[in-house]
Parts: sequence; structure tokens; C-alpha cells
Amino acid sequence: MSESSGRPADQGPRMERHRGAVTLRNRAIPTSTADQRLLDSRGRSDWKTKDAWRALRILSEFVEGFDTLADLPPAVSVFGSARSKPDSPECRLAEELGGALARAGYAVITGGGPGVMEAANRGAGEAGGLSVGLGIELPFEQGLNDWVDLAIDFRYFFARKTMFVKYAQAFVVLPGGFGTMDELFEALTLVQTGKVTRFPVVLMGVDYWGGLLDWLRDTMAAEGKIGPGDLDLICVTDDVNEAVRHIVEAEAVLSAEQEAVREEAVARVAADQQAAAEAAPEGPAGSR
Repeated sequence: MSESSGRPADQGPRMERHRGAVTLRNRAIPTSTADQRLLDSRGRSDWKTKDAWRALRILSEFVEGFDTLADLPPAVSVFGSARSKPDSPECRLAEELGGALARAGYAVITGGGPGVMEAANRGAGEAGGLSVGLGIELPFEQGLNDWVDLAIDFRYFFARKTMFVKYAQAFVVLPGGFGTMDELFEALTLVQTGKVTRFPVVLMGVDYWGGLLDWLRDTMAAEGKIGPGDLDLICVTDDVNEAVRHIVEAEAVLSAEQEAVREEAVARVAADQQAAAEAAPEGPAGSR
């Protein structure tokens, strides 16, 4: 036996997976994830006994997320590849971004993993800001990076994605893969359809996103699949200060609009009350 690890010397590195409050290692790790079991149509025969309980577990993830994140300060969700190396341009950019967001008063929310996510969490942490990680159960467990101050591990992608949007004032998307694209287009769809209000979406990495933006403009928009103004929902830059300024200005505009709506509502109520008072008949003579 190896005295340093307490495990047989011929065994490889210990595997570990987090499932809510439960930690699984080695042979205790199941071969599928909760999302896989939920979405696998071949398991429909047992829905009466398993899916009802699964619904409660899904509900518990939402409750846990809402309860844990309800007191967050204004926050920005930052996305990017878990595969990016620490010395890559996108990781250096993410670290600088995390620091700038923290100094502007924002908490930084990431998926809690390595690569770009770790860089953004590190930047926020070193600048004295709050660093949040929303992890996910995956077959290739990555674990939460060491720069996360507040962490939640989710079983289900859809519960986790809700938290990314609900508790953020903006998205910043750095170079990444399928997961990053998923979050990007989810955010754009929510803004386009009005499900969220004035939600800035910033792409950082002009060269990386150039081909995608060309296709969105020359194919998708040109064929009428999106409106002419939909591309204006995206801010593209390599400048951290510009990205943070765009987010701050968007929040200021939204706050001003909301205040104007409140003032208009108050004025309308006051006008309605005055009109009602003027229209009310006077009482009999001498009754006053």
C-alpha cells in the first residue's frame, strides 16, 4: 500500500464525482448522469415509480439555487472553454475581465470548472470580488476550481442554466465549445423574445467569433431567419474596459427606464384619483 495516498500503488489517480451533498469515488461512480437517465426514452416503463421522485429532486435543485443565490450582489455570468490552457489568450483575457468586473462592483458567476472559468474566478477573487461557481455532474468530472467562493453542484443542466440567467445582469462569452455556444444562443433567444429585459451579451475574442458573426449576418439575417436588428443584441470586443462599460451603461439605461415607468404609474394613479374626486357628486346643501 502507498503510505502517501492510502491506496494500492498500482492504481491510477482517484476519480471523484459530486452529486449534491454526496461525493462518489471510483467504483461508486455510476456510468450515467442524472440528465442522461431523465432524457433516456428507453426507461419509460419505470416512470411511475421513478419520475415522480425525480421531479422532487429537480424541484430541490431550484430551491437550493434560489435560496443560495438570492442575496448575491449584481453579477455577471462569464462563459468559455474548460479546455483552454492557463497561458492562452482567452484565459489571460478572462482573468483581466474578472478583476475589472469585481472592481466595478459585480460578482462573477462561472461554471466553476477549469480553463476560462477558473481564470475569470481567479481575476474576481484577486480583485476582492465574490467568485461564484455553478458546477454540473458530468461523465468526465472536472470539479470546482480553487478560486470559487460560493459553489453549487447541479445534476440537471436546465436548473443550472436558470441560475446563470436569473442572478446575472449580463453575459460575457469568451472562446469555447458546444456548452459555450449553448449558453450564448440561450441568452440571445431570451433577449430576442423579451423573456429577459435589456440583458447585455458581450462576445470577447474578435478573431474567434468573426466567422460565426459573418454567418449570422450573411446567411441567417440575409435569409430573414432573424431580424435586421437582432445582431445589435451582441457587443463584440477585445477590450475589457469596453466590455465592462457596455454592461454598466446598459444597467444604467434599464434603471432609468424602470424609474420612468414607476413615475408614470404614480402620476397616472394620482390623476385617476383626482378625476374621481372631481366627478363625485356633492352632498345635499348644508351637509358640509
